[in-house]
Amino acid sequence: MAYSALKVSILVGTLLALINHGGALLEMNMSADRIIQILLTYLVPYCVSTFSAVKAIQQYEKTH
Repeated sequence: MAYSALKVSILVGTLLALINHGGALLEMNMSADRIIQILLTYLVPYCVSTFSAVKAIQQYEKTH
């Protein structure tokens, strides 16, 4: 489960980081605040993916 969430986080986080911070990344205009924002960009999809997987497992166990 964690491996799957990590893959989702890398893919979605990279796309979102490029969309939201692509200009700053290309210009190497990286402040500490922007780095934190980029890290959170990867953390959010990881948490959502993990939460969704846990809820799906719980629902499956409840019905079977």
